[in-house]
Amino acid sequence: MPSSAETKGGHRDLRVWQEAMELAEVVYRLTKQFPRDEIYGLTSQMNRAAVSIPSNLAEGYGRGGRDYERFVGMAYGSLLELETQTELAQRIGLAAPDHAADVLRRTASVGRMLNGLRKGLKRTRSRSSTNDPEP
Repeated sequence: MPSSAETKGGHRDLRVWQEAMELAEVVYRLTKQFPRDEIYGLTSQMNRAAVSIPSNLAEGYGRGGRDYERFVGMAYGSLLELETQTELAQRIGLAAPDHAADVLRRTASVGRMLNGLRKGLKRTRSRSSTNDPEP
């Protein structure tokens, strides 16, 4: 059976999905260094938020239409959660400043791409709705 890297297509071709996947990998590596007593705290929350970003992009892409726009919005919400959790992890000493800065730099990049995608989807939707004939 081919690996996911060998079966590119669809959502996997989206640069924002690719960068969101890389972000999730970085977050998992970061949280692996957190103390064991944080496994159900920030470790779990950060990992879930990071995974949610590319997952929502994939699910929205698969559903299409207005659902796609809605799922991109959910991905953006998860991104903001991750930013907040990363900053907290740094403030309380769980994440080294350079590691937190790397995550925050990546979230800013993914955030710009998500905003661009949301704007593009809205433009497409407004264009298609102006071309729809009256019922």
